[in-house]
Amino acid sequence: MYQGRTLPELARELDRQQELKHDYIIPSDRMSFTRTDTPQLLAYDSNPGYPPYRFGVTDLFHRQLGAALGIPAKYYDKMRAEAPALLADNTNHWLAARDSRHTIRTLNGDARAFLSDRYRRIDHLDILRAVLPVLQELDGSGVESCEVTDERMYLKVVNRRLEAEVVPGDIVQAGIMISNSEVGLGSVTVMPLVYRLVCRNGMTVNALGARKYHIGATNEETWELLSDSTRAADNTALLMKVADIVRTCVDEAKFAVVVGKLREAAGAKITGEVSRVVELTASNFGLVQSEGESMLQHLILGGDLSLLGLGNAVTRMSQDVGDYDRASRLETVGWEIVTMPPARWSAINA
Repeated sequence: MYQGRTLPELARELDRQQELKHDYIIPSDRMSFTRTDTPQLLAYDSNPGYPPYRFGVTDLFHRQLGAALGIPAKYYDKMRAEAPALLADNTNHWLAARDSRHTIRTLNGDARAFLSDRYRRIDHLDILRAVLPVLQELDGSGVESCEVTDERMYLKVVNRRLEAEVVPGDIVQAGIMISNSEVGLGSVTVMPLVYRLVCRNGMTVNALGARKYHIGATNEETWELLSDSTRAADNTALLMKVADIVRTCVDEAKFAVVVGKLREAAGAKITGEVSRVVELTASNFGLVQSEGESMLQHLILGGDLSLLGLGNAVTRMSQDVGDYDRASRLETVGWEIVTMPPARWSAINA
């Protein structure tokens, strides 16, 4: 499993970020880009006597804004790289033409997300505070890996008291993966996780999890979003549901289902040409060429030429990618591989 911060390090970073966040709901016609090589976002107050707020702009904000305005990504990127004044002219025109309001999330003075005004703000710190007491109740559980990136927060928890042997000598333990995005890239998610002791791989079981989406009621303010006290009250019920899901996510029945799927995959042997099977698997599940090559290497080194071996090769390869978001996605791909439909596996394994 890809390693990130320790739990105390994560808590400190979330506390630090909490002090530097500001969120606004702004009508689109009160926003514009500067015609500079590095565009800044200007946000105008309803009182014309006040100067505009100025924000730096992240890559994600650019992507979300371009998508919202219907500007093709390739053309947007070309303008951004080669003609920033033209980019400002285009975006400013379409922003002024829209009759809409948007949630603008900022951190460290940078606009980091361009979202719907119905976006419900559920911060990482809210999730951490809701689930930590529950995790402390789970006997034998501990945080194996955690991280906060520009896109998401992750908590990966393993229960040392709930384990099973998939094949002789290959022991897995039950766990939970909890994630959240503050910038519109995903819901609050709680999923079962299996942790393989032999190589410390994690596999996220995305078929048995639960999600709570960041959609909520709007308010009539044109600038500041709901106050922290109002927002906290609004989100209490949702966070209680998340805590309840965490309590029930790791149970013997679900773990038995997961282990059963892994055992089925262990019995599905690779009968086709190994390199070709890996190539087709990588292509089917969106892996880039270097990931496919690493997958083949780990499959051969692992010595398990089965469907389970393919999935484990991906989760083992995830430890080498150097990016926590991508590593976490690959841990999910591992499960998607071992549980692919028989017809799909037959086509790949031909």
